[in-house]
Amino acid sequence: MNAEAILIPLIVFSSIFGIFFVWISTRNKERMALIEKGADASLFATKKKSFRNLTLKIGMLALGIVIGILMGSIISTYTMLDEEVAFPSMIFLFAGAFLVGNAFLEKKENSED
Repeated sequence: MNAEAILIPLIVFSSIFGIFFVWISTRNKERMALIEKGADASLFATKKKSFRNLTLKIGMLALGIVIGILMGSIISTYTMLDEEVAFPSMIFLFAGAFLVGNAFLEKKENSED
């Protein structure tokens, strides 16, 4: 078995674990320092986000990816643009556009509350 096939996933997962470990330990140290200084505990209270907003965001992202794939296929079929360029560009374009649209929807929903 090729050593690269083993090392690459190992490096990726250890990097992800390292990032989360540093984030959590830094967050814990910061909170402990604030508590020692006598800061108000309400600083740590976070506003819970509704599950509806998360599912809407994921749904819009998935829809943007699907439309990007379809548009990439259409562009690569009917133009001289290569598939290697058409697919990623359309996926990123439509996924980003749908996420921006989701941000506007969430902003509108928050302003109504």
